[in-house]
Amino acid sequence: MRHIPLRRRVAAACTGVVAVGALTLAGLTGSATAAPEPRTTPASSPDAALLRAMERDLGLTPAEARQRIAGEAAATDIAAALKQRLGASFAGARVTGDGATLIVATTDPAERRTITAAGARAELADHGLARLEAAKAELDAAAGRRAPEGVPLWYVDTTASRVVLQAADRAAADRFAADAGVDRALVKVVRASEEPRTYADLRGGDAYYMNGSGRCSVGFPVKRGASQAGFVTAGHCGTVGTTTTGVNQQAQGTFQGSTFPGRDYAWVATNANWTPRNLVNGYGNADVTVAGSTQALVGASICRSGSTTGWRCGTVQQLNTSVTYPQGTVSGVTRTSVCAEPGDSGGSFISGNQAQGMTSGGSGNCSQGGTTYFQPLAPALSAYGLTLVTSNDGGGPGPTDPPTEPGGSWAAGTSYAVGATVTYGGATYRCLQAHTAQAGWQPPNTPSLWQRV
Repeated sequence: MRHIPLRRRVAAACTGVVAVGALTLAGLTGSATAAPEPRTTPASSPDAALLRAMERDLGLTPAEARQRIAGEAAATDIAAALKQRLGASFAGARVTGDGATLIVATTDPAERRTITAAGARAELADHGLARLEAAKAELDAAAGRRAPEGVPLWYVDTTASRVVLQAADRAAADRFAADAGVDRALVKVVRASEEPRTYADLRGGDAYYMNGSGRCSVGFPVKRGASQAGFVTAGHCGTVGTTTTGVNQQAQGTFQGSTFPGRDYAWVATNANWTPRNLVNGYGNADVTVAGSTQALVGASICRSGSTTGWRCGTVQQLNTSVTYPQGTVSGVTRTSVCAEPGDSGGSFISGNQAQGMTSGGSGNCSQGGTTYFQPLAPALSAYGLTLVTSNDGGGPGPTDPPTEPGGSWAAGTSYAVGATVTYGGATYRCLQAHTAQAGWQPPNTPSLWQRV
């Protein structure tokens, strides 16, 4: 199948037993291995529309869907704790099955006991996650200089413990890896005919129209500063200065920032007639409430809202994927088994009540099934200094003003190395993995990045 951009014209958590054992943090306590901070968003019952979509697309009863969502949320916290405990030997985590069984991989056989003591299933892997992600970063850098021909997709596959390159021609994948200087032992080539394309003119809840012609979807409502409202969407939907009209065909806003290719995100500032809500369009069902933006694990259930095909669900297949569209390579997207069609671009991806990102592109359709990629939300919020509107804002007509930072040395936009220490809100935190801080990634919110000391 061919991955091409598609633009459509105007004419058209709960209670229950979870499968990660007791989900205790046995063996992970102590000053050097503190348990992760609790989630900053309260548990709540999943929306009825979300449960119905999971029943249709994943074959789950409402009770099974609730149990899966609860299990996946708990598994995410356990995985974060194990990641910091295992350090360089950590080789990835995923959930599997309707019971959300947590599987954690390590390169050190001696760490299997630590993993099982935490309630997860242990696997041995050839390579640590940090090494694989470094290899993928080399591929991304090479693609940034020149998009590879015949290699539409690559990603870190923790199950195979390799960086997987999908290509119709193995020789093209081998050339790409060689040009990037990647150790061939870290690479696995998979022959595939998939050709991703962007889903232009889509919505992430409600439809909007660009310059009175093409259609896309709202991703998630946001605010910038104390008063400017808007929304994030896909970058391929419009360039800076593109005007938008809303689902009611009334004047709506203007693209203030847009990045594509490289990444696939944009934000639109709306006029005073539009009020941001912490909701995703339920398409005939109750709207879904957005409570936060905790990233889902590989294997977790995930659903998408779009103006063409409504609610569709599947699972997360790979994080941090790079995909080559006809316009160029986009890195850092998440690969899913959710279907989508033209008109769904920019739309909301959500797992439980946690916002995940905006529909980017894919292959296939919702009649025969397909693969869809979404741009994670956090980089877009960081790039444009935006705040996600959530239920923690009170759920009223609009969000409250962004909270005042409680003070300390931590700052968004700063690059932190492993072992670096910062202060935030009167507490000291040690960096667990190298990263560049982004808005919303404050130390108390990201136990996989920071350990309180």
